[in-house]
Amino acid sequence: MTTEIKHRATNEVLYTHDGDSLAGADLHGTNLRNANLNGADLSGANLRYTDLSGADLRNADLSGANLRYAYLRGTSLYRADLSGADLRYADIRYADIRAADLSGADLSWANLRGADLGGARVSTRTDWLTLLGMVVDAPPKETSQ
Repeated sequence: MTTEIKHRATNEVLYTHDGDSLAGADLHGTNLRNANLNGADLSGANLRYTDLSGADLRNADLSGANLRYAYLRGTSLYRADLSGADLRYADIRYADIRAADLSGADLSWANLRGADLGGARVSTRTDWLTLLGMVVDAPPKETSQ
């Protein structure tokens, strides 16, 4: 059986994976820009250097996934499970990470400029102490004209 990953707007097939699950899959360096992965099980997957910019990863299971150097700019990670994920050096600018589970995740050197972390869950195992360059900003405020 194969699993297709499709573009969230055009429904174009971006990637075909042999197997019925993406858990533990090696997607290293794959272009999954704007992919529809809402609710996908990517637990333990190798997503190192993968382009997931603009992707829909709401409610996805990314627990224990390798997202080191991944490009997640503008990605929707609302309520995603990122517990124990390796997000070192990831570009997570302007992503929606509200209500996500970041417990035990390693965010060393991650760029979170403009990301919305409202309600995200963290634990004492979340690596916030060795951020060494992690950038966190509040999203720009809207102005009324």
